[in-house]
Amino acid sequence: MMRRKFIQSTLAVAPLVATAQIQPNTDRDPKGFKVNDGEGRYHGHIKLKGVNSNILDVKVSGKDTNGDLAVFEQTSLSPKRGTPSHVHPSQDEIFHVHDGEYAFLVGQDKYQLKTGDSIFLPRKVPHAWTQVSEKGRMMVIFQPAGKMEEFFVTMAGLEKDPTPAEMAKFFADHDMQVVGPPLKVE
Repeated sequence: MMRRKFIQSTLAVAPLVATAQIQPNTDRDPKGFKVNDGEGRYHGHIKLKGVNSNILDVKVSGKDTNGDLAVFEQTSLSPKRGTPSHVHPSQDEIFHVHDGEYAFLVGQDKYQLKTGDSIFLPRKVPHAWTQVSEKGRMMVIFQPAGKMEEFFVTMAGLEKDPTPAEMAKFFADHDMQVVGPPLKVE
């Protein structure tokens, strides 16, 4: 019965898929590129201030994808610190833990992630994460790229840790909304 429903629904959308026009993206460089371990494609190491003291390396920039995608590698150096609860109205996020342990809150659901785990954070859903382990490393993916690269560069350029009100403004200026405090861990 389930197979029949799957086949029927697949056949129902097949004409839509077949007639959809795929827009070639001619503005992209047709060549691939490699970014070495421990290096960033742009900006060198982005050393954050404010929310945490982590280091981000751009692996794939929104400049590389016409804003379709951004990929960062984060070296986490801020145990028991993380992001305030916030919302990305137009971006999905994916985290993959390369090393360490993190706590995530996605909507009302709490998750513990360890080395090898991944998590998907859908757009428009409040979320926060906090580093649990002494050190860690994660791959962070944004789709679309949005203004995240600019946000991280802004945070790295701060002279001092921002107040909560200043932090909320930085988030808002980069298409995010702070909706609550950071996730506390013991």
